[in-house]
Amino acid sequence: MVVVVSYDIVGDRRRVRICNKLKDYGRRVQYSVFECNLDERRLAELAAELSALLNVRQDSIRFYRLCERCAARVEVRGHPAGP
Repeated sequence: MVVVVSYDIVGDRRRVRICNKLKDYGRRVQYSVFECNLDERRLAELAAELSALLNVRQDSIRFYRLCERCAARVEVRGHPAGP
């Protein structure tokens, strides 16, 4: 399944660590947004690894699961890939 992961991380060092971890699982499509093709096991693994890096009082990470049909309907305007 396609999982869109977005994040808002206050600390620069945490943000870099989280971004680097996400690069292991998917592709960056905007500065704080990644698209990942994951099964449930890999999603749980990613979520656990990111949670270990997160400051829950300051930061947030969101996981949006897209069904196959919904993922096929994603529209991109402008440059197709992120930074």
